[in-house]
Amino acid sequence: MAVSKKRDQNVYKAPRNLGKPQSDNPKWLLPTALTLLVLGPAWIVVYYVSKAQYPIPGIYDWNLGFGFVFMAAGMVLLTRWK
Repeated sequence: MAVSKKRDQNVYKAPRNLGKPQSDNPKWLLPTALTLLVLGPAWIVVYYVSKAQYPIPGIYDWNLGFGFVFMAAGMVLLTRWK
């Protein structure tokens, strides 16, 4: 059978690494996330045990906010962990 002279020689080929992740986690991600997740509750416990004298005495109940911000930041970092 005769073959057409206009046969397309440039056929699309899918990339071989289609399902693989682009890169691994940065080395700082997991230690930082775990440190924040431990630091947050520790901050709050120190605040309650010291009867609002520590970790920062002048900001009173904002110490609770700092503890929760540390925990939230740790959770946000864990969403990027692969």
